[in-house]
Amino acid sequence: MRSIIALTLVTLASTVQSIVIPRNPCYVCQGFTISVSGGVSGPLGQIGDGQNRVGPATPSPAKYTLGCGGGITDQNGRGCILTPPTTQFQCDVGASPTTGFAIGSNGVITHGGSSDFYACPVDDYGNWNVYSQPVAGQTKCVKVCLTANGCSAPPPPPPPPVTTTAPPPPPPSTCPYNLVYPGGSSFEFPHLIVPVDSSKPNTAYGTQYNGLITPTVSTIFNFDVRPAFQGKKCSLVWLFPNNPPSDTSSYTYSGGGSFHFWKKSNVANQGTTYNNQGGNSVDYGVTHVAPGNSYTITTFDCPAGQAIAFEISTTDSNLNYFQDYNPSAVGLYITAC
Repeated sequence: MRSIIALTLVTLASTVQSIVIPRNPCYVCQGFTISVSGGVSGPLGQIGDGQNRVGPATPSPAKYTLGCGGGITDQNGRGCILTPPTTQFQCDVGASPTTGFAIGSNGVITHGGSSDFYACPVDDYGNWNVYSQPVAGQTKCVKVCLTANGCSAPPPPPPPPVTTTAPPPPPPSTCPYNLVYPGGSSFEFPHLIVPVDSSKPNTAYGTQYNGLITPTVSTIFNFDVRPAFQGKKCSLVWLFPNNPPSDTSSYTYSGGGSFHFWKKSNVANQGTTYNNQGGNSVDYGVTHVAPGNSYTITTFDCPAGQAIAFEISTTDSNLNYFQDYNPSAVGLYITAC
């Protein structure tokens, strides 16, 4: 059967360049494309009958138009629908488009308020259809995220000014970026680094010294959280100093800097491939990074004595770096405080 997955984006009608659209319940944007990331990565393309698909059979991204109410049509004027009962995303001649798509300020597409979409294989050659719900009986489906290329909604309006004289609540606490601070060294660097490649989905690369993040290659990082972190807060931080960051670490980097962070359902091992990597338990969304900065991705109760894994993917960047234990080096770390 054919499947559908939905999305909505915003760019101005008279130009294919991306802009921010005001919060208007009835707006039109034309010529946008969609990137798929997560369990499957690549541009969303189309086959001849209007099925939206990601994989080698559709290497070129399709273009779409968003109309009033969040309905989408494709570049051939076909209405894009979620076909019952599987909710496959496809575009049919004469069909009225399904409505209810939206896009957040981080570029992530939602339908009905949910950013969860699913890709299911259509053959053994790496081609996938997209759905808004898991497909019953298809055990190889994976969760994916849809992201608008260059389009994003404006952030929500600021809250009204506080009129009370009471002091504001303290901001959420996060652990410091500097990995050595008063009280001693309290951080973890990855103990296993495993790249997975959507263009070679069955190849196991084993553990590496370098982190590699490209539109086709994402990298999984295993951390062994030491028992001494019991009762502490942990922060997942991305350090991106100017190059070279230290005597023992350097990197090559290009692109837009959109990095998607996930927590994996299971840790990786030497035999992990793109196809058998398993799913994600938490989606932290896209963080836009730039050299010379550090970023806290999330803060959580330290799972002392346990192994956990995180994945970084991208749709617009190329980064290859040596993951050092040096506190001034580029890379992904866990800090505890």
